[in-house]
Amino acid sequence: MFVTEVNSHREHIIELDKAGTHLKYFSQKKDVVLIKNLLLSVQGRWEKLVQKSVERGRLLDDARKRTKQFHETFNKLMEWLDESERTLDSEVEIANDPDKIKTQLAQHKEFQKALGSKHSVYDTTARTGRALKDKTSLRDDHQKLDDMLCELRDKWDTVCGKSVERQNKLEEALLFSGQFTDALQALIDWLYKVEPQLAEDQPVHGDIDLVLHLIDNHKVFQKELGKRTVGVQALKRSARELIENTHDDSSWVKVQMQELSTRWETVCNLSVSKQGRLEQALCQAEEFHSTVHILLEWLAEAEQSLRFHGSLPDEEETLLGQIEQHKEFMKKLEEKRVSVNKATSMGEAIISICHPDSITTIKHWNTIIKARFEEVQAWARQHQQRLNLALKELLATQELLETLLNWLQWAEANISNKDMEILPQEIEEIKTLIAEHQVFMEEMTRKQPDVDKITKTHKRKAAAEPPIQSQIPVLNKGRTGRKRSPTQAMYASTTQTPIETKNPRVNLLVSKWQHVWLLALDRRRKLNDALDRLEELKEFANFDFDVWRKRYMRWMNHKKSRVMDFFRRIDKDQDGKVTRQEFIEGILSSKFPTSRLEMSAVADIFDRDGLLST
Repeated sequence: MFVTEVNSHREHIIELDKAGTHLKYFSQKKDVVLIKNLLLSVQGRWEKLVQKSVERGRLLDDARKRTKQFHETFNKLMEWLDESERTLDSEVEIANDPDKIKTQLAQHKEFQKALGSKHSVYDTTARTGRALKDKTSLRDDHQKLDDMLCELRDKWDTVCGKSVERQNKLEEALLFSGQFTDALQALIDWLYKVEPQLAEDQPVHGDIDLVLHLIDNHKVFQKELGKRTVGVQALKRSARELIENTHDDSSWVKVQMQELSTRWETVCNLSVSKQGRLEQALCQAEEFHSTVHILLEWLAEAEQSLRFHGSLPDEEETLLGQIEQHKEFMKKLEEKRVSVNKATSMGEAIISICHPDSITTIKHWNTIIKARFEEVQAWARQHQQRLNLALKELLATQELLETLLNWLQWAEANISNKDMEILPQEIEEIKTLIAEHQVFMEEMTRKQPDVDKITKTHKRKAAAEPPIQSQIPVLNKGRTGRKRSPTQAMYASTTQTPIETKNPRVNLLVSKWQHVWLLALDRRRKLNDALDRLEELKEFANFDFDVWRKRYMRWMNHKKSRVMDFFRRIDKDQDGKVTRQEFIEGILSSKFPTSRLEMSAVADIFDRDGLLST
């Protein structure tokens, strides 16, 4: 149902992509970037959702198959065990005739063979159930699986116990029916059969699940061995009676009984020895299991802390603290290397003497802890490189910061001292000062990227909207727009919210930079104004009214205008008179190429002749 719901949204994703692509062709550049990022984000999350839904479907399908397989095997095995138990319960009667007893004993041995063939099925089912129980995340499932495993183990032990009890009764009946030789031989055959399974060279080491399984099997064998004790004692009594009551040669009986006693004592000693070896193997398996899982838990936590440590700090003290913490972590990691080597050596030692069924499991755990340790070590080295690189960049930034502050301090003092000097009255000297100031401004412009770099590497305080463009002023070259342009228009950006960082030295750099920048602009304005004034004075020194008048008349003729029309237009109150100020401003606003000094001289001539009103 969830996958169907997800697939139903596929058309919406396609339509959204089409709409976003269409919008990108008709939007501004900044909006195109925003739309593209939003589409990429949605597409990435969609693909991640689809991938996770497919992965969850695969996991559910795999879990269903495993669960189905376990339940089918469990039900079939339980049905066979129930049927076997009913068969054993129904076969209560034991014949009195030796031949019939032998037949019943042969039939029971066939049943025991069938029971032995089911042992691998029982082991596989129990192992699968334990694996499911370890993976389950629901408490009810965990309890239900635990109950099923207990039920299966109890049923298996019950059937095995009843089988052994049935065999003992048949052997006793065979003995009591006078078939001493057959009963004795059957017991000796059984002892010869089980003795190799208890041999000292039989491997009992391995992973904890295998060792526990071997212990359970040995407990079943010990129960069977205990039940056969009654049959051994009965055989010994019958042998004594046979020796005492017969007049024939009974040496063969003594030889057979001696062999029985020897085999019985050997099997009992081997059983005790195997129990001790199993206990030792269990201790070793538990130690290996505990060591491996403690290591894996520590490595998992270490990897999480290394992978999700967050962004690196901008403060030197905090960064140095993190470097010291990482050094301590590296020491712990090297200490854990000893534990990893110890665990792998322990695993290798177990492999050299372990059961064949456990070799793959132990090798798997050894491979896992080695791989996980190498992964964490790689993450640790990478984080160490990041910390060292961040510290190197931070120190370089601090050095650059101090260099810029020293330069700004010198620049401020230099501009202030030059402003205190009286400006020269020669044009060439003013141009020399302007050229020198232009070199200073170009040097300041070259230092602009360094200032931006320092401010961008420090965290900004939270704002409603982060600034898109740099708030550090940028100096313009040349003398463009120096006339009739107040200084405030040149640095309108100073009205922006000033940059604030957590580092007071950076805040000082920003404020000092803006202050020196304003001083440089003001100095440039003063020099440009002085040059303009001197150039106008130079032009005014050779002023000739007749030349000016002819130039003005040519300009008026070119515009096909009349002088009287111009005077009427600037006479705002229509009183037939034009004031001096109206005359000057009118000529200047008419875009006739002249200066204010020339207009003042022309106005003086007009005023002297009485052509302008007061």
